[in-house]
Amino acid sequence: MPRDNMTSTVQKIAKQALTTFRNPSVVGEHNKVFLENLSKLKSLMAEVRAADLRIAPRTIEGAPMPSQRIAPPVTYMHIYETDTFSMGVFLLKTGASIPLHDHPGMYGILKVIYGKVRISCFDRLDKPRDGASGVQFNPPLMPFQRSSLRPSMLRSVGEYTEENGLCVLSPQKDNIHQIDAVDGPTAFLDILSPPYDPDEGRDCHYYKVLHAHSEAADRKSEAQEQGDLWLMEIPQPSEFWCGGEPYPGPKVSL
Repeated sequence: MPRDNMTSTVQKIAKQALTTFRNPSVVGEHNKVFLENLSKLKSLMAEVRAADLRIAPRTIEGAPMPSQRIAPPVTYMHIYETDTFSMGVFLLKTGASIPLHDHPGMYGILKVIYGKVRISCFDRLDKPRDGASGVQFNPPLMPFQRSSLRPSMLRSVGEYTEENGLCVLSPQKDNIHQIDAVDGPTAFLDILSPPYDPDEGRDCHYYKVLHAHSEAADRKSEAQEQGDLWLMEIPQPSEFWCGGEPYPGPKVSL
């Protein structure tokens, strides 16, 4: 491998990600070694810029011509993947969203490299799933829909640019989130550990936010604080799909 690739920012990030996550027995919020390694990884991620990945920021797109094929609202550049972690870049067009989704048993670190995103993060609550049996929704839910409800809470809504930090999720905290492009195209570097793998119980699930019918509009924030918020699992929204495109930056070798 060329020397510049060995010393590239993305190579350093990948190497630290492997060090941080490769030993599952020490991965956890109460392990000092893990937290130290995670801190080093976050410091490296915080410094990455689009130029480090040889990605040119996109401009606002014009409307497609009638004869043009509709492009996906989101594309993904694969950088590197092992059984331990995956790393790549998501690119969102103007107005695009990655719908509310989860990361079962996974850690994640997201760093914007250009543009701005709004990220809404949710947590599941430790309440019995049948707690919705006496709750009414408008419109009413079918029995099969009620079986997919999860009591949850809105943890945070924040906006991120290349200048203002990372979004970090863990298996227990901020694990369900929606990502929206704000004021134009945007892109972010994304690390997940371990990677999605349906065969290992780590499939991606999508959700819709529901509030109880009895909730008054002016009490919405109070209800959210009390945990009176539900996430219903849904199929992948039809308006969302993700395409692929080549990654132009330095290669990673571990």
